[in-house]
Amino acid sequence: MNMPVLTADFNGSNITMSSREIAELCETRHNQVVETIERLMASGVLRESRKTTRRVQPEGGGRPMDVYDLTKRDTLVVVSGYKDEVRARIIDRRMELEGQAKSPKALDFTDPQVVLGVITSLQGEVAKRDAKLIEQQPKVEAYDDLMNADGLYGLQNAGRVLGARPNLFIRWLKQDYLFYQGNALVARVQYIQRGYFEVKTKIVDDKARPETFVTPKGLDYLRDKVPVKLLIGGAQ
Repeated sequence: MNMPVLTADFNGSNITMSSREIAELCETRHNQVVETIERLMASGVLRESRKTTRRVQPEGGGRPMDVYDLTKRDTLVVVSGYKDEVRARIIDRRMELEGQAKSPKALDFTDPQVVLGVITSLQGEVAKRDAKLIEQQPKVEAYDDLMNADGLYGLQNAGRVLGARPNLFIRWLKQDYLFYQGNALVARVQYIQRGYFEVKTKIVDDKARPETFVTPKGLDYLRDKVPVKLLIGGAQ
């Protein structure tokens, strides 16, 4: 069987099949398919396809013919009375057409206009990124001022970086992330292992005391978890 020229209309998700292609796939006469379509339209069974036709010139010559273009639903309704293998051909063809509609069209980089368009698009993305970096620069510099020499943040400074009230932020951390070891707050082991906190020891009055810091990775982790009510300007 010779496959027909594609007659699908790629208009967004509105992919249609023509009565001519249905006739080819079902190996039946086109006028018989048209009779079925018109009968089902008259009875109101075909609800989605418009009652319009278009003229098609057969590839092998001959008289032009009027064809109907059917939506997916109406196509399946029309072929519902055919044999299983015939319906399978139609469904396979529909899936092929839908796959073609979803596949992005390959760019022709031999066309100077296409190359210019890609370059212009990339330049626009770079400009947006640079503008965003410039906008964020004051915040980044402010965060750097709160960072210690090891690139870590004390608990209060971590709260400030995240826009939270420092004392309320620490109180919130104690619910799930920190616990008291003596008089010092220490991060729980599982969060240290994940790289969210680091615990360092400092000597105070000849005694070793642990101190917990938030890592940059920890800031990213906590950023979306801090309750709104803890944020400066947040709901009370």
